[in-house]
Amino acid sequence: MGTQSWALHGRFKARRAADSKAMVVAARSGFAARGLIYVLVGVIALQIAFAGDGGGQQADRGGALGELADKPFGSVLLWVIGIALAGMGLWRLSEAVFGGTGPDGSKLSKRAANAGRFVFYAFLSYSVLSYAAGARGSGSGSSDKQSDDVTAMVLKWPAGQWLVGVAGLVVVGAGLWIAFRAVQRKFREDLRVGEMSKRTRQVTDFLGVTGGSARGLVFAVAGVFAVVAAVQHRPGKAKGMDDTLRAFRDLPAGPWLLALIALGLAAFGLFSWCNARWRKI
Repeated sequence: MGTQSWALHGRFKARRAADSKAMVVAARSGFAARGLIYVLVGVIALQIAFAGDGGGQQADRGGALGELADKPFGSVLLWVIGIALAGMGLWRLSEAVFGGTGPDGSKLSKRAANAGRFVFYAFLSYSVLSYAAGARGSGSGSSDKQSDDVTAMVLKWPAGQWLVGVAGLVVVGAGLWIAFRAVQRKFREDLRVGEMSKRTRQVTDFLGVTGGSARGLVFAVAGVFAVVAAVQHRPGKAKGMDDTLRAFRDLPAGPWLLALIALGLAAFGLFSWCNARWRKI
């Protein structure tokens, strides 16, 4: 290989290394941003459990963004979060295109799942950045109203009831799958567990199991409400995250149950921060 070829090869390797480092930073920033949102949702839900309306905030992404917007330098923080979530989306896209870590990272099912996550985080980033830019009806929109509007629209379609019902069952299945993987500690497969101290591993396990179980439960219950909306042909029965969490409060011992779930969602936020540090990327 000639001198020029070696130089080109060296520049190519340096470029790949730089791109790899940039993707690592993007992914870890995305986990940190996701964690902050879930911590704030958990705090708002805890307020709802014992204070009635949570100070008028929605226990969902919109409520979390509204909480941040009211803080000093809130606008700057919103831009940072939106960009970080865009980084998470790009990382998911790279895993969909090139395959992820681990022996199963290149499986078609894994690539498809990461492609779906890319779409989700791309939309999430767009909504947060739109909110930061002043479109207050975007990222801060109530998840409950969005659920009602989407359900009402789909129910008007041919076979709309079936579509909403199937979507609800998919969400129920996804929630149960999330909770099951959390209880089985499957998240360890994606973390650099060998580099953790015993104490760090114990804390991460606790946050992963608690947070993943709470998140999965909320997903599953929201899916049940979607199925009910389909069966009764009443879009108002579909609930976003805020109304789903408030539904727990209306049960016997509801405030305490909602408080446990709120702490679980906050735990998932802390677990996301653990991912920001220890995730295999």
